[in-house]
Amino acid sequence: MSNITLKGNEVHTLGNLPSVGNTIKDFALVDSGLGIKTLSDFEGKKKVFNIFPSIDTGTCAASARKFNEEASSLDNTVVINVSKDLPFALGRFCAAEGLNNVETLSDFRSSFGDDYEVTITDSPLKGLLSRAVIVTDENNKVVYTEQVPEIVNEPNYTAALEALK
Repeated sequence: MSNITLKGNEVHTLGNLPSVGNTIKDFALVDSGLGIKTLSDFEGKKKVFNIFPSIDTGTCAASARKFNEEASSLDNTVVINVSKDLPFALGRFCAAEGLNNVETLSDFRSSFGDDYEVTITDSPLKGLLSRAVIVTDENNKVVYTEQVPEIVNEPNYTAALEALK
């Protein structure tokens, strides 16, 4: 279980992020058209999973914008935003913000949060996903992880993007 904080108050997640060197698990997340995206949809690409509680918070929105901005210059790489938000809300946000360089997928009816152990188990955010980043190579091997220790803080974008090199 990861111990993180929400505005200084202790919060816990289901477990720990996948370890560097391990292969990530398959997933079935919902896109804005209510289609299902799985790991095989991104086969052969490096992946940056930007995981967060809700797109409707300032920090989550900022991370989606920042990774979208950075993604446009990355070769053979996909940024995958993941939250428990409904696909409609995620689609609306991306359309309004012009976020075209990222995939934004919903965990509202899948086991992603539990499988990747990022589900928050207590606090007012219980059931949502913690703020985390998982980066893989094109063979789905984890090359970088960050469980952001304070939920209201942004992830370390530089470290995540450097891991792709």
